[in-house]
Amino acid sequence: MSTATSSESFVHPALFYRGTEQYTAGTVPFLLEGLAAGEAVAVAVPGPNLKLIKSEMGASAAKVKFLDMTQAGRNPGRIIPGVLRAFADAHPAGRVRIIGEPIWAGRSSVEYPACVQHEALINAAFQGREVTILCPYDADGLEPEVLADAHATHPVVIDTGVERTSDAYDPEQVVARYNQPLEPPPGAASLTFDADALPQVRSFAVEEAKQLGLTGDRLQDLTLAVAELTTNSVVHGGGSGTLRIWAEGKQIACEVLDRGRLTDPLAGRRPPARDQLGGRGLMLVHYVTDLVRLHTAEDSTTIRFYLNR
Repeated sequence: MSTATSSESFVHPALFYRGTEQYTAGTVPFLLEGLAAGEAVAVAVPGPNLKLIKSEMGASAAKVKFLDMTQAGRNPGRIIPGVLRAFADAHPAGRVRIIGEPIWAGRSSVEYPACVQHEALINAAFQGREVTILCPYDADGLEPEVLADAHATHPVVIDTGVERTSDAYDPEQVVARYNQPLEPPPGAASLTFDADALPQVRSFAVEEAKQLGLTGDRLQDLTLAVAELTTNSVVHGGGSGTLRIWAEGKQIACEVLDRGRLTDPLAGRRPPARDQLGGRGLMLVHYVTDLVRLHTAEDSTTIRFYLNR
């Protein structure tokens, strides 16, 4: 696995695996090599795979930070700041080595665009950093389109132990391709607001969410997310916006549309500097919600978030 141990600054291979044998053969030696080199090592994968790696690592598992990606990365937009950057920034001296598996067969079609954009944005988020991030993909359980996207978001793909440069690597094109318009369903409750109507639109969102069955801490999460997004619309989005809210399966969906243009693909995913004023609102929305989808156009931005009821 020469790329995984390359002397290049940032290294980001995809690992295609079929079954548990290939999974452990592709992940455990990668981790042991990192420990032997004195690197800080972390694993963020779905629970069953987490247990598999821990079991195969034996006593060496005690030297590795383990995170269940179904919890830590439930919202794909939270993975870069809350999992990958959080670990890398905590170990600024020397190379950091991470296994991150953000896409698995249980991901929904609503989640997937945010997942693949996350994989594409990792490359910009860690450019020039002394970090290696290995991303496993279940080649038996995932659709061919997902594996094709993995070729586009990773400069190198490892399959059946063979490492190849990806001719399809084009992360910027992936980000653009999944910048899809977000159409709300007919009948979604809606309210237009400006600076004077901020208290009104926030109360409107809370009352609608209550009627849709949102309670307790989840209602507090919605209140916080709505406050951040509506304030951003007034300050950065042309002074006004439209909020829509509705039920979608077992989730509440809420979106804010305004006339601003979000030009930074890493907005909300790049932790701000400690002395930076502002710039935390969208990242906070990623942290308190279960999924965030964005659509940016020349003259508008839509930010939609989902909360499990």
